[in-house]
Amino acid sequence: MATIADNLQRVRARLQQACAQAGRDPAGVRLLAVSKTWGADAVRAAHAAGQRAFGENYVQEGVDKVQRLRADGVEGLEWHCIGPLQSNKTRPVAEHFDWVHTVDRLKIAQRLSEQRPPGLAPLQVCVQVNVDGGPNKSGVAPADALALAQAVAALPRLRLRGLMCIPEPAPDVAAACAVFGRARALWEQLRAAGLDLDTLSMGMSDDLEAAVASGSTLVRVGSAIFGARHYPA
Repeated sequence: MATIADNLQRVRARLQQACAQAGRDPAGVRLLAVSKTWGADAVRAAHAAGQRAFGENYVQEGVDKVQRLRADGVEGLEWHCIGPLQSNKTRPVAEHFDWVHTVDRLKIAQRLSEQRPPGLAPLQVCVQVNVDGGPNKSGVAPADALALAQAVAALPRLRLRGLMCIPEPAPDVAAACAVFGRARALWEQLRAAGLDLDTLSMGMSDDLEAAVASGSTLVRVGSAIFGARHYPA
């Protein structure tokens, strides 16, 4: 039976191959292990296999893991909030997470800025863009991304790092690359406008190759590392 360490090795090999095919340096693409619905023991096993960055969709579940592993003395973990964020959940995120990928309106960014404890490093944030107009997806419209990014970049206690997108599933690699390419073009547009961006968060277990080919700098992989998720009824 495959272990989390085995799965991580396979995912890293996929990333290496994807970078080679795209003519990219593998050091330019980070792996975020999405540990939502998996317990602290799964994170501990991935950590033992060399993984340091972990993504959580559900705020309280993520905070519980952060606190549990910190109390257990597991060090060097980097926690990313990658789920939709409501106003009443910003404080625990500001207090416990290192990154937020899902800023899609200024009110959320302002609350994160106000609630980030002074003793912590600035919260690293990405603006989420609904790049393909998916009706069930969060994110700012591409036409509004620049204005939001500029406003977020001006807030204290935050550091704007880039863009994040979760497109609708594509029928094939070419279609996925086309959508990811639009996100890359928008990212470049914001950089040309003077924003200091270094992160393009896109790609998951099923489409990481297309994302890497399109310029992703951070892929969010869950099931290929931890296995199929079992959600409560």
